[in-house]
Amino acid sequence: MKPRVLVAQRIPADVADWLGRRCELRVWEGEERLSREALLEAISDVEGAALVSYRVDEEFLVHAPKLRVVSDISVGYDNFDVDAMRRHKVLGTNTPGVLDDTVADLVMGLILASARRIPELDQYVKQGRWLRAIPEPFFGRDVHHATLGIIGLGRIGEAVARRAKFGFDMDVVYHNRHRNAGPEERTGARFLPLDEVLCRSDFLVLQVPSTAETRGFFGSREFGLMKASSIFVNASRGDVVDEAALIAALRSGRIAGAALDVFAREPPAADNPLLRMDTVLALPHIGSATSKTRADMCMLAAKNLVAALEGEVPPNLVPELRDR
Repeated sequence: MKPRVLVAQRIPADVADWLGRRCELRVWEGEERLSREALLEAISDVEGAALVSYRVDEEFLVHAPKLRVVSDISVGYDNFDVDAMRRHKVLGTNTPGVLDDTVADLVMGLILASARRIPELDQYVKQGRWLRAIPEPFFGRDVHHATLGIIGLGRIGEAVARRAKFGFDMDVVYHNRHRNAGPEERTGARFLPLDEVLCRSDFLVLQVPSTAETRGFFGSREFGLMKASSIFVNASRGDVVDEAALIAALRSGRIAGAALDVFAREPPAADNPLLRMDTVLALPHIGSATSKTRADMCMLAAKNLVAALEGEVPPNLVPELRDR
């Protein structure tokens, strides 16, 4: 008998066909996101689930007594309560690797758009304000040969460093908990203490996962060390930043601007001050949002799911659950 699985979002036809040959498949086809209540009902008799961002916690697992694996269609898995999953002997997987270049493209887009004030000047033209050469207050800044600081030189951070170094001849410096020799050799990025990276960078890219250690770690102290002319870029997770400290740094002119694909709360509240600042470029968490990359993520999630259900160690088992 095929194992019963739930996919809590629409997936490409070829992925559904591939899964359907191996599993008894249910796919949520609704336009709206499946509600928590409906999700808890839907998982009551499944052995596997493929999800995006739903919290997998004690409540979830109690409602899924037959569940053996949850396959996140995401590289981040901060929605996993790994302690609860260990107790219930449920595996968890994610989809790293396939989205690295796509997210890195977006990070470079955020850097370029904020440096050259592209969204602001787009509106300047569309509003009919372009009557003569733009005045100097609207000038942007150079990206080429500037210093890029990266906090978190993992796969995505390396992809950003490669674009910055070889595409824009930027001076790339970085900080990790530990030096990362491979990306250093491949990109020429230089390891520095965190405070020195903050002090030197013209553009500061935060590219760290959301964990108990990183949540809220970037705050007033870190913004206080940055150049007044620097631009802060975050396309990783919103909760790794103290958002109140970011707002204060922007309001006070402690930093020049921010380019954000992520927020502490998503979507952000309508009254979030970040949404009303001309110095902030805001996007709706689109780091991996291209058709090809999302399709690749769905297929990888499907393969992770099936491997676990067939008794194999899935290729992208999250580290915290390898010895469950």
